[in-house]
Amino acid sequence: MPTLRELAQLLMSTLTVLGLATHAAKTPNVVFIFADDLGYGDLGCYGHPQAKTPHIDRLAKEGVLFTQHYANGPECSPTRTALLTGRYQQRAGGLECAIGTGNVGRYDEAIELAKKRQLGLPAKQSVLPSALKKAGYVTGVFGKWHLGYEPQFNPVEHGWDEFFGYMGGNVHYFNHRELSDLHVLFEGRLPVYRKGYMTHLITDSSIEFIERHKEKPFFLFVSHESPHFPFQGPGDEKKVVDETNWMEADAKTYVAMLEDLDSEVGRILKTLQQKNLQKETIVIFVSDNGGFAKAAHMGPLKGAKSSTLEGGIRVPLIIRWPGRIEAGKKSDQVCATFDLTRSILNLAEAKVPAKNLDGIDVIDHLVKKNPDFKRTLYWRGKRGIRTWWAVRDGDLKYVRKTEGDTEEWLYDLSKDIGETNDLSKANPTQVARLKKLLTNWEKEVQPIR
Repeated sequence: MPTLRELAQLLMSTLTVLGLATHAAKTPNVVFIFADDLGYGDLGCYGHPQAKTPHIDRLAKEGVLFTQHYANGPECSPTRTALLTGRYQQRAGGLECAIGTGNVGRYDEAIELAKKRQLGLPAKQSVLPSALKKAGYVTGVFGKWHLGYEPQFNPVEHGWDEFFGYMGGNVHYFNHRELSDLHVLFEGRLPVYRKGYMTHLITDSSIEFIERHKEKPFFLFVSHESPHFPFQGPGDEKKVVDETNWMEADAKTYVAMLEDLDSEVGRILKTLQQKNLQKETIVIFVSDNGGFAKAAHMGPLKGAKSSTLEGGIRVPLIIRWPGRIEAGKKSDQVCATFDLTRSILNLAEAKVPAKNLDGIDVIDHLVKKNPDFKRTLYWRGKRGIRTWWAVRDGDLKYVRKTEGDTEEWLYDLSKDIGETNDLSKANPTQVARLKKLLTNWEKEVQPIR
């Protein structure tokens, strides 16, 4: 007959198992799909006049489409830094501009870090993969990394369980090389070679990850290259693409890339359905910044990638969570990339001090059907001698650009989404107020390294 001590140990073991089962049951899988340089109007559900994107459109019908979501940065590396840290990328240091091909710094602070072989996101600042791992999730990132070429910046060092992709900002879609002499395609810590179209390879790895880990909570980061240049559709293997035409826009090819990206998203959604994972998986589809000026469709917005005008930072966001988020809705809630970080961590019940995060839980906002509320958000992007700033406070937005001379504008986005009516001269008091907000923010987000 068991002793009281043995019965107590058995009871504790049973409660532990039940607790783990309950935790696993209520923490959803997360599939986070990043499109690269996708313009605000580049999807059918956001009004593209030509591209057919039925799978992503269906995702929007089954979830929530956001009308006022912002990338934290106007370029790739800054926004990815905000996603992984949950904070303004300015706090990281050296990552206010996309890291240049071949590990090149593009403004003073980044140039100095590159000289020291420190240009990238330090693993100790990254919270998303490590916190999820501690919460019982298996994590994988497949595709574009763009947070540092040096070995210490490899995704595995950040806590990702699995990684396949390229270290820089863009590669030839078929030979997977960039315009430098560096080998950038890796699996884990090891350089690898693959055959195939990059968009398809990213999807293949993502589906294999789902199939391997369908029995446990997982966080899948699908980090697509498409529709970033070089502009190569899935049928363009024989097309000559080199340094002479790497960034040359091609409208027909761009649409082909958008439609292929949609098909690949469809493959992932189909896999979730086939594995009976739809109801227990939240899917987030979003872009890392605005579209490339010569190729993308920004809808009614002014500006493009690299600027803090709306076309450079306002991007598509769709979230689907069957049974928890009401389907077929649009949300006008103002939000940004780092809000998704806090949302995901909260979903996973991951332990991260709230003071270490700058964003809000926008998914909880949807689930509880809370009324939309005003936000104050900030941007600063640097490249060479050029700096773009912006602050949005409620519906008012102040924008400044310095490149030798300084220009500034004030817009009321509730009446002027296209930023066509500059109110700065007629409202000097508001300009001064917003400039002060921006100055105070810059003091608060000093780099921690």
